Amino acid sequence: MRPCPSDLPEGFLLKGGGMVEVYDTTLRDGTQREGISLTVEEKLRVATLLDELGVHYIEGGWPGALPKDTEFFARAEKELDLETATLVAFGSTRRADTEADSDPQLQALLDANTEVICIVGKSWDYHVTEALRTTLEEGIAMVTDTVTFLRSEGKRVFLDAEHFFDGFAHNPDYALSVVRAATEAGAERVILCDTNGGGLPGSIAAAVSATRSAVPDATLGIHTHNDSGCAVANTLAAVEAGVIQVQGCVNGYGERTGNADLCTVLPDLVLKQGVEAIPKERLTRLTTISHLIADLVNISVDPHHPYVGTSAFAHKAGLHTSALARRSDAYEHISPAEVGNTTRMVVSEMAGRSTVLGKAREHGLDLDDATAATVLTTVKDLEAR
Repeated sequence: MRPCPSDLPEGFLLKGGGMVEVYDTTLRDGTQREGISLTVEEKLRVATLLDELGVHYIEGGWPGALPKDTEFFARAEKELDLETATLVAFGSTRRADTEADSDPQLQALLDANTEVICIVGKSWDYHVTEALRTTLEEGIAMVTDTVTFLRSEGKRVFLDAEHFFDGFAHNPDYALSVVRAATEAGAERVILCDTNGGGLPGSIAAAVSATRSAVPDATLGIHTHNDSGCAVANTLAAVEAGVIQVQGCVNGYGERTGNADLCTVLPDLVLKQGVEAIPKERLTRLTTISHLIADLVNISVDPHHPYVGTSAFAHKAGLHTSALARRSDAYEHISPAEVGNTTRMVVSEMAGRSTVLGKAREHGLDLDDATAATVLTTVKDLEAR
């Protein structure tokens, strides 16, 4: 398996380089999108595709909570031969006022037999007192006890600090105490979650920076939702602020308006910021894998989806297509081949002669200028009706 970063060196992940882990949660958080339901067979196929893409971690589901996920982990152990990825079982901390070693949900996580377990724990005091209906002290103990127990069973443990950014805004001392408790108990990663999706890049970056300063031993990740339309931007802001793990879903699937879209986050990091997230040669599979997974969940990729949509590199205006014929970078921010996509010329009333000639060449036709002009006139006449 590909090595993951384990330390946080000085100046890590400032602009212009660095390394991050990629944690895909399509099989768990992604399936919480309305209209998505995967069979175990489909989940195994998605996991194989994610491994081909080169992600570090694949969150397979919540064993014990869903029979389908319990079956998935049982079959994955026998049937999946992952090359780059580590499979992760997801669950919650022990219940309030119970012992970790007698919690059946934690036993189900152990029975999944994965190297890594990701635990979700409350980091917003409001949720501890109102949703869990317990004390803040017990909320911290639930995190500490769970991480300690799973570590004693030989598991690597990540903690998803649920509602971290709302909690940090409301009661920063408590939110930071959750990060500190998880780290001291042995959590390898503490992932700061914008669970309600309301964060903006500036506040996300500020909270990440403050957390790094307050809990310097913590190794941080980011998990964002898109309710304010900023999941990708918030993820990139968190990376610049120093997280080393990004979580997200293929095609931005997820609860409500979705999670951070890895089909945008990954090329943004690799191609725009020089961050080592997945190898560039695997990034060329991005468009194909995006569409294959879309077929499995039975939701077509938006044609105008950044990077992987069929129209992401489609050009309609005549001036654009004319310039592209001379310089491919004139109206394209990257080479489409870098993400496995292609340039398309769209023939319309806005087209010029170069568009018609280019489209003809796509179909193996060699038109002269006069014929191209006739075709263009016909198209413009038809679209004017």
